[in-house]
Formats: sequence, C-alpha cells, structure tokens
Amino acid sequence: MELQMVVFELADEHYGLDIATVEGIIKLQPITKMPHTPHFVEGVTNLRGTIVPVIDLRKRFDLPHQDETAESRIVVVYMDKSKVGMIVDGVSQVLRINSEAIEPPPPMATTVHSAFIKGIAKLDNQLVILLDLNKVLSHEEYSSLQAVASA
Repeated sequence: MELQMVVFELADEHYGLDIATVEGIIKLQPITKMPHTPHFVEGVTNLRGTIVPVIDLRKRFDLPHQDETAESRIVVVYMDKSKVGMIVDGVSQVLRINSEAIEPPPPMATTVHSAFIKGIAKLDNQLVILLDLNKVLSHEEYSSLQAVASA
C-alpha cells in the first residue's frame, strides 16, 4: 500500500503528514497574538474568512529558534475536525511512500514527549519522520487551542 505524504522541513530534518490531513500550504501572513496561550501558540490568522489558530512547530517540539525566511510556510491541517496552522521552515514535496518503507520509531527514541511520531520512512537519500496529528497536542493543549480559535 502507498501513502501520499506532504514533506516539510523543521530544523534540518524532514517530517511527513498524510496528505488527507492537509488543507493547504500558504506563505506566512499576519498573525494576531492572543494573551494567555501556550508558549508554542503564535496566535490566530484570517484564512479566507475563517479564524485559524497558528502554532509554531519548532517551539512545540522544543527545537532551537530560527528566524522566519522566504521559505517559511504555514501548513493548514485538520486536527480532529478543526483547522490549525503550523509554521514550518519550508515545504519540499509531496511523496508516495510504500508502507513497507515505514518503520516504527526506535523504542529508545520514543518518550511521552515524542508520542506524536507515528513512524520513520526510509527513502533513498533521507529519513522522513511521520507525524500523528492527533498526538502533536495533548488533550489540554488542543482544548486551549480551541478556546483561542473561538475567542
């Protein structure tokens, strides 16, 4: 079986999302800061008339800060039926990955803080970390994000 993935970069690593969870990829646009939100929530943005919360995946994954570049993008995804924007360093490609090329994450690399890693895809010249969007945020963080979107 083949999976179709959107591959993006974050801190010099490649990550993949199931294309069915991605609504779109847009250039960075103005983000309105919201008070009393988790540190990784950048704020909200207006996406074609819909207010969408935006998170910074670098902050969420505790990766080093990097200034935004011309390649930075907001990947708009569906997390449990809600739209969420995720700031990434760049989007590189859409790939078809054979399910046989996907391995579970190594046990010593899996912690409660990395439960969002669904697997690792082995491609010719790179490894792609596959994300489980339903686990990128905890239930409490997701509820907090919903409150930001409806504020």
